[in-house]
Amino acid sequence: MNKYEIRVILLSASVLSVFFFAILYNTFARKIDVPVCIPYNASFRKSIVKQVDNLHYEAYVKAKMWSYDPGEITVPAGSTVDFYLTSADVVHGFHIERKAVNLMAVPGAVNLVTVRFEEPGTYRVVCHEYCGAGHQNMMGKVIVTR
Repeated sequence: MNKYEIRVILLSASVLSVFFFAILYNTFARKIDVPVCIPYNASFRKSIVKQVDNLHYEAYVKAKMWSYDPGEITVPAGSTVDFYLTSADVVHGFHIERKAVNLMAVPGAVNLVTVRFEEPGTYRVVCHEYCGAGHQNMMGKVIVTR
């Protein structure tokens, strides 16, 4: 091996080390929640919001051209919502403003993320993945009451 090959190997190893450090740092130190992909089954055919207990809800959301079903979800402040997200047709995005939620709705797959809503207000949900001619109108909202 000549000195240039050694330099390339050392540079590659250092870049790879920085990459792995960034993943571990974001996972543990910043406590970033990574969404879970779960198998699709018949329970996700119907879009509903279920109250599990006083401040815990499950929202089964189906993205379809060019809307979310349900388009409006209302929960009290301090609630935790488990969002189960799938798509009926093409790939859609699911971003909740002021929350660290940025999911992809993929046909045949279900993404799960848990979000806590402390502050009352209206949180817009927008599609961030181009899904066709009506993409700009694809919006929903989570209304958090007092």
